[in-house]
Amino acid sequence: MKAKLLQFQQYLHRAGLKATRQRELIARAFFATTTHVSAEGLYRQVGGRNPRIGLVTVYRTLKLLKNAGLAHERQFGDGRGLFEHASSERHHDHIICTECGKITEFASCEIEALQEQIVRRLGFSIQYHKLELYGLCRDCGANVSRGPGKVSAIVAG
Repeated sequence: MKAKLLQFQQYLHRAGLKATRQRELIARAFFATTTHVSAEGLYRQVGGRNPRIGLVTVYRTLKLLKNAGLAHERQFGDGRGLFEHASSERHHDHIICTECGKITEFASCEIEALQEQIVRRLGFSIQYHKLELYGLCRDCGANVSRGPGKVSAIVAG
């Protein structure tokens, strides 16, 4: 976390912005997350620790983290932005449950290889990409299949 905080402070300095205590608290809370987080969710985490931190400050700080290359904002179809750590670790994609909103990250060498084949065949040079799959998670799928008079099966590959 120290390296990420230092990178954020350096970005703020280069941008001519102050590294305030509020920004640091928000950044620390963000870097401590292990899942996708909304600005509202992050605000609930830090707002109680410092009454001088408002929701607008959280939004602005998340935007700064994005601009610094330390956060990615994702839209998963429900109209609100969720933020995740930007890292140099392996690329990952997302599966989103359309019923409960559960987000599962996954990586697939086979999918990545297929995408590269398609890119080469079509003569493109990819700068970035994202893959989002939408459907029912195991729990929501089981609830649907248990409905009155319904018989269904969910096959995972």
